[in-house]
Amino acid sequence: MKLTELRQRPDLKANDKLESAYIQFGKLISELNAKEIPNEVALAINKEIEDLNTTTDSGKDLRNHIRQNQTRIIKLLEKEVKLVTRNHHRNTWLAIGMAAFGIPLGVAFGASLGNMAFIGIGLPIGLAIGVAVGTKLDNKAAEEGRQLDLELKY
Repeated sequence: MKLTELRQRPDLKANDKLESAYIQFGKLISELNAKEIPNEVALAINKEIEDLNTTTDSGKDLRNHIRQNQTRIIKLLEKEVKLVTRNHHRNTWLAIGMAAFGIPLGVAFGASLGNMAFIGIGLPIGLAIGVAVGTKLDNKAAEEGRQLDLELKY
């Protein structure tokens, strides 16, 4: 099923951030048109696109609206079709690694050395673990053809 096209907005030229967000959303749609996605997912995506096409927001409100719709589409794709953007897993696992591995390791270092100032040592270790796991998952998704040729920049 073909996805709905974004409506052209000539008023975007005045705001660079808004224009780049709109262009990024357009690239997401064109990437999805190149992939085979189920009809029910395409209908949900078309609903999000129509919502954006019919909004009368401008400026910062429009940029927030674009980001919200884009996030909903990305979450739907990840859940239903297992499609992800470039570096999606790396960015997700970076934070998970710091929280799940880094802080406990830092507490263990601090407790074993008797000085809780060493709690900060665990954060870069957790960051490295998270980036390694996320990069591995991103490479696996790319090999299986489940990765969109688009990196989200908020």
